[in-house]
Amino acid sequence: MGGFSIWHWLIVLVIVALIFGTKRLRNMGEDLGSAIKGFRKGMQDGEAQPQLKADPPPSQPQPQPGETKSERAES
Repeated sequence: MGGFSIWHWLIVLVIVALIFGTKRLRNMGEDLGSAIKGFRKGMQDGEAQPQLKADPPPSQPQPQPGETKSERAES
């Protein structure tokens, strides 16, 4: 029980072509090719965009652990 030979794959290809027809197979191939092309373009565009920087510091100071609002207002 080895792998399939080239003749097995040719027979499968002929049967698939008879079932679906060459026009439909061509359309599916074009759709698959355009999807792959769009994916590759999206991956390249994602790499070209600059990295986002960290969020800016908050405008109000963050409370220290155990500090209340009234203690912050006094400082």
